[in-house]
Amino acid sequence: MTDNEKAARQKRISHAIMWVVLLIMFICFIFPFIMVVINVFKTKGDITSNPLALIGAHGFTLKNFPDAMKKMNFWRVFGNSFIITVSATILTILVSSMTAYVFVRNSKWKVCTIIFSLMIASMVIPFQVLMVPLVSVYGGLLGVLNHRLTLILMHAGFSVSMAMFMFHGAIKTNIPLELEEAATIDGCSKWQTYWKVVFPLLTPTIATVAIINAMAYWNDYLLPSLVLTKKELYTIPIATQAFYGTYSTDIGLVMAALLLAMLPILILYVFLQRFIVEGVTSGAVKG
Repeated sequence: MTDNEKAARQKRISHAIMWVVLLIMFICFIFPFIMVVINVFKTKGDITSNPLALIGAHGFTLKNFPDAMKKMNFWRVFGNSFIITVSATILTILVSSMTAYVFVRNSKWKVCTIIFSLMIASMVIPFQVLMVPLVSVYGGLLGVLNHRLTLILMHAGFSVSMAMFMFHGAIKTNIPLELEEAATIDGCSKWQTYWKVVFPLLTPTIATVAIINAMAYWNDYLLPSLVLTKKELYTIPIATQAFYGTYSTDIGLVMAALLLAMLPILILYVFLQRFIVEGVTSGAVKG
């Protein structure tokens, strides 16, 4: 066997090992989701007796979904999560993209450099460090907890630094200054130039920021649990946790609640996932 044949054989073996490892990791990662999907269409007895069976002894049932929706007030908590997630995501995109645009086009200003550095440095501060002061100030002193607007502003505030960093790289790398100069010659103001020239070219980054932050806001339990204590303001993660504690013995209802909670953000991810890699790498290499 020649050296080239040995090298080709070793390459095939390494590729095969890599695919086996990736397959095992994928199965381990997706297994909990598969278990939820399989068991959500079974009765409580069938889940308890044989959770790995594709179809239970009593057959296929959809009863868990309407029961779970009714008992956890699904449409109310879904509306709360939807309003908070959409509003916070839009606010994060608008504020961070405009901030990044100002920083990029005024990079010679020392104040821009200082603020940019402070925003980047703030990303390393763990949220747990701010939990107690956050509740003490906004709840004890200002009394603004238990409002959706408070949670929306907090979500946007904690996310804007990372989003601004991503927009900063995309604008600096992919949007030439000549386009803005041409728009200015055509009579556009700075505001019009941003909305008509710069913002449309940021679509991949916008989609990436949207899906990353929307998933974070939708699935977040800790911050909403600190801000929203009124039952009528519960988001889906809080309602699911409370529901799980109340109906933890009825696994079918719990599975249905979990699936209902993850479906909206899963659908959003399916529609926007093609933009994620492009958006993340758009500011990585300067052309």
